[in-house]
Amino acid sequence: MKKNIREPINDPVLVMVGPTAIGKTALSIEIAKRFHCEIVSVDSMQVYKYMDIGTAKVTSKEQNGIKHHLLDIVSPDEHYDAAKFSNDALLAVDSIHNRGMIPLLTGGTGLYLQALFEGIFPKMASNPKIRNELQGRLQVEGHSKLYEELCLIDCYSAKRIHPNDKHRLLRALEIYMSTGVTWTEHIRKHRESLDGVCFKNVLKIGLTCDREKLYKRINIRCDNMLKSGFEEEVKNLFLMGYGKYLKPFRAIGYKHMIKYLEGEVSHSDMKLKFSRDTRRYAKRQYTWFSKIKDLHWFNVNDKEGILQIIEKWLIKQH
Repeated sequence: MKKNIREPINDPVLVMVGPTAIGKTALSIEIAKRFHCEIVSVDSMQVYKYMDIGTAKVTSKEQNGIKHHLLDIVSPDEHYDAAKFSNDALLAVDSIHNRGMIPLLTGGTGLYLQALFEGIFPKMASNPKIRNELQGRLQVEGHSKLYEELCLIDCYSAKRIHPNDKHRLLRALEIYMSTGVTWTEHIRKHRESLDGVCFKNVLKIGLTCDREKLYKRINIRCDNMLKSGFEEEVKNLFLMGYGKYLKPFRAIGYKHMIKYLEGEVSHSDMKLKFSRDTRRYAKRQYTWFSKIKDLHWFNVNDKEGILQIIEKWLIKQH
């Protein structure tokens, strides 16, 4: 059967990623105004209607006349995932190009960007019997012995898995023992069969800053959310009939607020854990961003350097 490969996208596409609270919103607006961009949100939570404060969604005032895409597109009880984002983002990019503008994809959900640029690797079913056998061997033989075995079976997976990463070590062995094919080979075949898009002309920018400064910004943001009516936002969602079992309510902030509203934790404890888990999330975001190919890193305060690289990139288009 012939693969349904989408046409390559030759028009320019700009990408800017960074952890939560680093300052993407203000900088993206400035870039959009200067270089005639429309913004495509790359955020797994900002797609949901009525969830504004807890997602740090850009307000109409903050948008400052810049058109934004993929905000408020589904209700909290509607299913949304990386595959849907990939399709929606491509439609948005196409419409932006048709208006003679440049798409600026910005946000912090690394999985969504990966889905757009590399496609989605299908989740392989677990084999409980083999997993239990491997767990038993791990206890008896130790992870070093199993890692040596992986080196012989799948040296490429062994190179990208730390010897002490027991979870991924067992997963790599489980995949091979279940299917007779290495994890590396599964990934290679998937990439060959991708029904994806080739972006021919993309500039990717990553924002960073001193970690302590970032954590301070996160603490301030969480505090401001609580002062700006986050509690009322969650209460209103419940009044609208959205139950706590829904996927969006498992997100950082919302799950903390629900525990507080149900009397499981005090307000001070909720606030403390909300900030702490947001800081941990920022660390995980950097892990995702490290996987993005051809990412140009800039300190968020180096606005001049960021604007210069975009300008030089655009000059090459002509």
